[in-house]
Amino acid sequence: MRAPRTTFTFCMVMAPGPSRRQERNHLNEALCNELIQMDEYDQAVRAELAADGSLFDGYHPRMAAVHDANAARLRAIIATHGWPTELLVGADGAKAAHRIAQHSINHPDFMRECRRLLDEASAKGEAPRWQFAFIDDRIRVYEGLPQRYATQWRGGPNGLEPYPLDDSVQVVDERRSALGLPTIAEQRGSAPAESAWDPEAARRHEELELAWRRSVGWIK
Repeated sequence: MRAPRTTFTFCMVMAPGPSRRQERNHLNEALCNELIQMDEYDQAVRAELAADGSLFDGYHPRMAAVHDANAARLRAIIATHGWPTELLVGADGAKAAHRIAQHSINHPDFMRECRRLLDEASAKGEAPRWQFAFIDDRIRVYEGLPQRYATQWRGGPNGLEPYPLDDSVQVVDERRSALGLPTIAEQRGSAPAESAWDPEAARRHEELELAWRRSVGWIK
């Protein structure tokens, strides 16, 4: 396995509220850097598998192993520190924790617990509300429910499209605007070009995903 390139990221606190001196006193730099390194390794493995095309052929075992290990470590961090807020680990560390939670897809109950913690943290201003929106939508999609914020997308015959929504585009766009997210049309317009739509490949992918969702307990 090719070792991922290590990049150093400063753990910066961007959240409003306490003074800068208070933020520095609370910031756990070691934990911040650990979360960032976990996320960077995830992204490095993903890039490697995407480069040879194997990432897109079901849930690759190497990718699943990284996600599972990161989920286990995040679970331990939460047991000790609670949710890694921006006050605790800085904006970069909190963003890394959020992405690790988003990728804990083999562990439905843990993802739901992360959603609950993010809901509480964001309600108190300790995490950006968009982080709750992303994990809430992802969980709802895996559960077979319509999403509320249009953060989860897939390929379709007319290019990228959001998974089913729970309300009109106008209502969902209003929710997105409240979180500082672009409209659905703007999001679609900024998305990279998709390869040609292949209905048979899409059907096979859907079958594989459905079987996986049943196997890990997202649906029965």
